[in-house]
Amino acid sequence: MSMVLAAHEMYTTVLAQVGNPTPETPPAADKLLKMVRYFTWFVLLSGVTAVTYGGGRFAWEKWSGGGLESPKMVAGAMIGGGVATSAGTIMNAVIGS
Repeated sequence: MSMVLAAHEMYTTVLAQVGNPTPETPPAADKLLKMVRYFTWFVLLSGVTAVTYGGGRFAWEKWSGGGLESPKMVAGAMIGGGVATSAGTIMNAVIGS
């Protein structure tokens, strides 16, 4: 039991010496944020393209009398867009501030 207390005391002493670090910007943060903005733009563009393509295909299938497979495409694009645009909120909820 005394070994456990000694280990606890050692860890407490080490943790007390760590202190409270101040946050600072990483060295390449501006380039990383620029890449994230480009990626966000690409995700939004691909989502709009997918919904437009799915809507056009839905109209074509309806007009030609074929099987309706495109509503799944439109629903998938809408769900994917919702997840992509709320990624920051989801990560804040998972990581917790």
